[in-house]
Amino acid sequence: MSDGATTTTMIRTRRRADPAKRRLAGAVAMVLFGSFLPWIDTAVGSISGASGAGLWTFYAAMLGLAGALIPARLRRIGAVQAAIFAAVATLVPAWQVVHLLNLVGTGGWMPGPGLVLVFGGGVLAATAAVQLFRPAPSD
Repeated sequence: MSDGATTTTMIRTRRRADPAKRRLAGAVAMVLFGSFLPWIDTAVGSISGASGAGLWTFYAAMLGLAGALIPARLRRIGAVQAAIFAAVATLVPAWQVVHLLNLVGTGGWMPGPGLVLVFGGGVLAATAAVQLFRPAPSD
């Protein structure tokens, strides 16, 4: 500028991503992927999670995604969303295994990769929920 006015440059700083939110996003990815993979492997074929309980975990993953994307000032709300997501993503696969054990016992079927992935994502979401309930790390 030639009129003698000074210009100020604004420096935009970006906050580091919260490790709990990254963990929750990873859990969401695991559950989203695992919800559509085979949940039960039998000698006859596989049963997809999308044809049953996998839809419930998929819908819960959407709630977990909202918890991962929520602003930092609403951290406790994100923690509650993560806890609900974790409960669904761990209890539904556990119920599925218990239900199958009561129906047919241990012979003729195995848990599929989707069931294991959804359960693992639920455990990861539970750790993220605990981390989100704690105060935010200071930079």
